Amino acid sequence: MAALYSTSSCFCGSLGSYPVHKSVKLGHGKVRDSGFYFPHRFQCATPKLHVQAKALSVDGLPEIMDSSLVVCFGEMLIDFVPTISGLSLAEAPAFKKAPGGAPANVAVGIARLGGSSAFIGKVGEDEFGYMLADILKENNVNNEGMRFDPGARTALAFVTLRSDGEREFMFYRNPSADMLLQENELDFDLITKATIFHYGSISLITEPCKSAHIAAAKVAKDAGVVLSYDPNLRLPLWPSAESARKGILSIWDTADIIKVSEEEISFLTQGEDPYDDAVVRKLFHLNLKLLLVTEGADGCRYYTQEFSGKVKGLKVEAVDTTGAGDAFVAGTLSQLASDLSLIQDEDRLRNALKFSNVCGALTVTERGAIPALPTREAVVNALLKTVA
Repeated sequence: MAALYSTSSCFCGSLGSYPVHKSVKLGHGKVRDSGFYFPHRFQCATPKLHVQAKALSVDGLPEIMDSSLVVCFGEMLIDFVPTISGLSLAEAPAFKKAPGGAPANVAVGIARLGGSSAFIGKVGEDEFGYMLADILKENNVNNEGMRFDPGARTALAFVTLRSDGEREFMFYRNPSADMLLQENELDFDLITKATIFHYGSISLITEPCKSAHIAAAKVAKDAGVVLSYDPNLRLPLWPSAESARKGILSIWDTADIIKVSEEEISFLTQGEDPYDDAVVRKLFHLNLKLLLVTEGADGCRYYTQEFSGKVKGLKVEAVDTTGAGDAFVAGTLSQLASDLSLIQDEDRLRNALKFSNVCGALTVTERGAIPALPTREAVVNALLKTVA
């Protein structure tokens, strides 16, 4: 079964060096089909770009606009993935190095789909750090917001691939460079140029990165940039389950778009049923434009102020679920960055989410994330086959 949640990726790339840069208001309404209803009106910061319908391409999806920049903030690291699935870390005979980190995967995914993206984060001033910067550049992601720490190493994670394609993690970051990003190292000009600012929760775990994260999001919000949040729960990185829950929810009400998995809903609601709309309603705040719940191979659910529903996924044979959730997010944000009005039109939103579901499904058919992240052409071809 394919699953739409992940942070890791796999890539074979050359080592190199890269220079260090210093430095709708929506109304209330009734929900169709599901009986879900949000009775309150809400307002959000006025987007920097006007929310209006864009011309559709021949495949019926919004044309990707070069100016529709998505800036992704957070961690980028090296995953070591076993060359043979179904073994424990101790049993694995060999590991393949691969770039990982959900925000970076999303940035690459957007660029692969023809969108415009940038990554802001910190890596070590080491060979792995330079490799990661080069990988972003090679995938047409703006990496000017990357910083290099001379005193800390690039984070490492050993990832176990079980026989069903699911993963388990062992992290080495004590502290790693991504945890040491400071507010005065942020590229605020890049952030304010964005249409969407995307981030996770791992950057909230420790200082000084936590303060840098909060400052970056505030600058984006004040500039009218849409805030996109994928909590991407990784419990082993937090001091405790309660600190993880508290940390993830501490910035919940500032986001305009949130993507969560079924497991994350259960975690955040302390064991409640993630398939119950009343449970999901507890996570919907007044300023939220769009809440997405991924359900692996079964697709996703969507909730706005005016409507909610479900979009079926594409059934595939899962080889490695690494990067599937990030591919889903990339598919969604690449379309919303070009046309935020999709959120107000249920039929068009459903079409956009069909595209996102296919992005996730195609990614699980190959090992790793970055090599498996699909192009726009591949997604459109897969969509055409489903209706043929």
